Amino acid sequence: MPSLKVKLGLLELESPLLTASGTFGFGEEYAPLMAMEGLGALITKTITLEPRLGNPSPRMVETPAGMLNAIGLQNPGLENFIKIELPRLHSWTVPLIVSIAGETEEEYVTLARALEGQSGIAALELNLSCPNVKKGGILFGMDAALLESLVGMVRAAWSGPLIAKLTPNVTAIEELARAAARGGAQIISAINTLRGMVIDITARRPLLGNLAGGLSGPAIRPVAVKMVYDIYAATSMPVIGVGGIMNTDDALQFVLAGAAAVAVGTANFVEPRTIPRIAAGLREYLAENGLHSLQELVGAAHNSGQRTEDS
Repeated sequence: MPSLKVKLGLLELESPLLTASGTFGFGEEYAPLMAMEGLGALITKTITLEPRLGNPSPRMVETPAGMLNAIGLQNPGLENFIKIELPRLHSWTVPLIVSIAGETEEEYVTLARALEGQSGIAALELNLSCPNVKKGGILFGMDAALLESLVGMVRAAWSGPLIAKLTPNVTAIEELARAAARGGAQIISAINTLRGMVIDITARRPLLGNLAGGLSGPAIRPVAVKMVYDIYAATSMPVIGVGGIMNTDDALQFVLAGAAAVAVGTANFVEPRTIPRIAAGLREYLAENGLHSLQELVGAAHNSGQRTEDS
């Protein structure tokens, strides 16, 4: 049978299919609904230092081929995560990746240092789509120098695999990927949501309580595929492709563009068994094409068929 095993730097997974942060909670709601088959790792919802109630409602709205969300990083905070959620997550028999975010570099470092001592965490994912309050609100993921510095500080506090999840709301995402690499990240995750707005024409105001939100779902997939393609061409780092993956064909687009693994997000809300179905589809595709491993397809859409490294 063809193998779905993948290697992301030091992170070795039985499957390239991950749960995108913020779309799978801490797994409790999905456990009764989906089999483990095909799941390579569980990425938690983003954890912050202190508990967060999130943004005012309404916080979600459907859009053509997607959805806008403005949840506001609602989460129980670091202490409750370690005491309550982390022990529950250990019941999942797949690697655990914890997503973290902060308003300052120091908050990221505090989170990383606290999680360093916890067992059963395979990697950290840095949510870089958060405003740095000390720098006037600029997103950590929008400034290369700020990004490099932050990743370097977390790298000093965390010894395991480190993933930098990049925002697409930039001019040249490959420059941010290079900055993350210089800071010490070993894996890039691309992309986070695109900023968007829906206006209620009756109330004549933005529909979301937070005014704007993050666009996800199939509507952003072409953007995400192009950005993965650009990152793969510009760096030697393994990439996790994220953005609008609903089926096997979608996942294959990301792999051919250069993603060694993919994270399924919005599709989990539509069909909780999406990941097992994609896993079966990938095995079928490999068998039909006489391939032994998914890794044979990574980056195959690039003209030369070879990785382009640019230091």
